[in-house]
Amino acid sequence: MQTEVITLITIFILATYLGFEVITKVPPILHTPLTSGANAISGITILGALISAGAKLTLLTTILGFLAVTFAMINVVGGYMVTHRMLKMFRKSGDN
Repeated sequence: MQTEVITLITIFILATYLGFEVITKVPPILHTPLTSGANAISGITILGALISAGAKLTLLTTILGFLAVTFAMINVVGGYMVTHRMLKMFRKSGDN
């Protein structure tokens, strides 16, 4: 049990470091495709969170699954709004 927790914490720390390095190295012109990719990853997060929340193993897993679904949905909706706004900047003034 303790080994699993240490492994999960290590994976979390490495993922955080990798995410920070990727975000800081991407030029601004590639932020829109990166946002779209993040939306796809959030979709996977939503599926995992729904499975976790629906399994009803303990009250804690249900609460954490609900929070994960909520935050992933905020990320997806915000990502689509930002992408839509950025793509709107490339349209000509006469196009709707």
